[in-house]
Amino acid sequence: MESNMMYAVGVDIGGSHISSVVVDVNSGNMLKESLAEVKVDNQASANEILDKWAGTISESIKSINREKLIGIGFAIPGPFDYKNGVALLKNVAKYDSLYGINVGDELKKRLDLSSDFPFRYSNDALSFAVGECWSSKASNYKNVVAITLGTGFGSAFLTNGVPVIEGDRVPESGYVYHIPYKNGIADDYFSTRWFLGEYKNRTGTVCNGVKEIADRVGNDGTAKTLFDDFGSNLANFLVPVLATFDADCLVIGGNISRAYPLFSAAFHRVLNEQNLEIETMVSKLMESAAMVGSARLLDDEFWTKMEPLVAKI
Repeated sequence: MESNMMYAVGVDIGGSHISSVVVDVNSGNMLKESLAEVKVDNQASANEILDKWAGTISESIKSINREKLIGIGFAIPGPFDYKNGVALLKNVAKYDSLYGINVGDELKKRLDLSSDFPFRYSNDALSFAVGECWSSKASNYKNVVAITLGTGFGSAFLTNGVPVIEGDRVPESGYVYHIPYKNGIADDYFSTRWFLGEYKNRTGTVCNGVKEIADRVGNDGTAKTLFDDFGSNLANFLVPVLATFDADCLVIGGNISRAYPLFSAAFHRVLNEQNLEIETMVSKLMESAAMVGSARLLDDEFWTKMEPLVAKI
């Protein structure tokens, strides 16, 4: 069995950390003992950042026979040249020192890999969705919408496990964060800052995170109402998006999804009122989904479908 194994490393580049894990490309299963995660100072020099990235990936690779490694996939936030592996982040308060650097070339040197060793890239939201549609119950559905609720509002649309980023069924590039909603855009209402800002507006109390507000629900009517409002707003926003895509499954991830039980009743009440039937599930993979999804980029059959899209994101 071991002789038939093919492995890829899936890497998730976060705003202040890097995580990597080895994935069996045939099954989508992670080798949990290969999981590595390191905090990264996103304001550090390019060399310091790249050294930490390479060190983390190297730790994951140690868990397998290096000859079985067929490539490395990266889930990385934009702006980024996903086709060529060049960082384009600038004036976004993170990783500015990497601007214009070919990340793949630099990491291959540090990892002692040949210049033609496969490195493939996608953005974090798409990688999350691909991972969910490959290695979770979402794989049983045709049209899947995956959203992430956290610092920002991420989204991706997939048909038969492949992202859809253009056409009449989806918003441009599959992004919903910028769509107008109420007095602003969706990102203003479906992110951590909405919870913190709205709770302060209603109570005068400053909280440090959504979990702090969630912990108050049992004894705080305002906190409970806040989650009800969030669920109703989210459903009202998503109903036309889901209907246009003819979605049969919605996957919810990101840190706020951990509080799903607090807003699910309000969310489904609106779906029922709008006569929208859809399977809704909270991500089981959570932070691992983006790593699994980026590793799938090394499946050549999948890559033939994904490569044309990568050049457009």
